[in-house]
Amino acid sequence: MRVDAHQHYWNPVRGDYGWMPADDPVLSRDYGPAELQPQLDAGRIDATVLVQAAPTVAETEHLLGIADATPHVKAVVGWVDFEQPAALADLRRLSGHAALRGVRPMIQDIPDDAWMLREDHVWAFRALCDLGLRFDALGFPRHLPHFLTLLRRWPDLPAVVDHCMKPQIALDPGGFDAWAEGMARIAGETGAFCKLSGLVTEAAPGWTIDDLRPYAAHVLSVFGPERVMWGSDWPVVRLRAEHGDWLAAAEALTAGLSEPDRARVFGGTAAAFYGLG
Repeated sequence: MRVDAHQHYWNPVRGDYGWMPADDPVLSRDYGPAELQPQLDAGRIDATVLVQAAPTVAETEHLLGIADATPHVKAVVGWVDFEQPAALADLRRLSGHAALRGVRPMIQDIPDDAWMLREDHVWAFRALCDLGLRFDALGFPRHLPHFLTLLRRWPDLPAVVDHCMKPQIALDPGGFDAWAEGMARIAGETGAFCKLSGLVTEAAPGWTIDDLRPYAAHVLSVFGPERVMWGSDWPVVRLRAEHGDWLAAAEALTAGLSEPDRARVFGGTAAAFYGLG
């Protein structure tokens, strides 16, 4: 099974995508399964993990409906309000859907960098562990120390770092060492996984594979292929490349791996982590 471990579907008219620029020619339009399917076919992708893009339970319910109607969507990563303990009822209800495999608070958009460590959020992480759900960690390099603390605090929480924690390839190339150290600590001191995704979006327009190579090589080195999963981040990836372009780049970046390890990165790791059939 080849798996795209991170993609989105959305329709801006829903009104709950507050991060989305109103006039962006790439992002500010409807994206659905019919548009992605030919690209999945071209890449020989059998299954996808559909990830939330709005901080609402309503969007999660919408995504679960898409999963019900879309054979390639094998798992959904949704959202609940960690700031409301009463949202435990939402989490329990949503976890009854076979496709829901985890949740993702949109931490990159929250002003408090240590938000995930607040005592009033303990209920949510305990519930994820109790319900057997996964945690997608979305942030920037400045969040790495806080995520390390969180993941050490909850060693039984299945967690994955989204988008290699968004290294600032174009904006802060001098930040590589600090990012690399933070990622190595998470890999070495916790059981977290990592998504090989989002790199082209953090690179400059006109990026090359060599621009991405040090970041991909580091992730593969410290986590190992058994804890790295490829994701497209479609349609966000379209800010810099098409689905097939990033897939081809990722295949080039992993060309030095053995065939079994490449199979893990492009499917096996995601299937194991998200419990895909």
